[in-house]
Amino acid sequence: MKLVVFAVGHRQPAWVNDACAEYLKRMPRELPVSVSEIKPEPRGAKTREQLLGAEKARLRDALPAGSRIVVLDEKGDDLSTLKLAKRLEAWMQDGRDVALLIGGADGLDEEFKAQADDSLRLSSLTLPHGMARMVLCEQLYRAVSVLKNHPYHREG
Repeated sequence: MKLVVFAVGHRQPAWVNDACAEYLKRMPRELPVSVSEIKPEPRGAKTREQLLGAEKARLRDALPAGSRIVVLDEKGDDLSTLKLAKRLEAWMQDGRDVALLIGGADGLDEEFKAQADDSLRLSSLTLPHGMARMVLCEQLYRAVSVLKNHPYHREG
């Protein structure tokens, strides 16, 4: 099983890429994670629906066949780290690759969100896209650490 983070957006600052790379290199070999950027649709005179539709098409083209689709959304499941670890464990038992999707400036297409296998919320706060990538990468590493009883995560 592989985890792939697809993020609609432009190139991020070096500190975002460096932080994500640090957490990704710590992941165990049996659970590799990658981050791929999806080009956002140029805004121009397009409607929000047109922008989201174009980005949805790019995301669909990038998705690994048969993968579990997990969207990051403000209305998604609000999980603690321990609950994320349990969710990750269930995904691992399922065996399919997991695609975690971070939408662009306008979010993700509503139909796309409705068809997703899971929906997660990273925070009640509004996070910049780079920060959302970084938090997601760190939390995936932390969830794996919980599952492996690694001391990185200390509860209590």
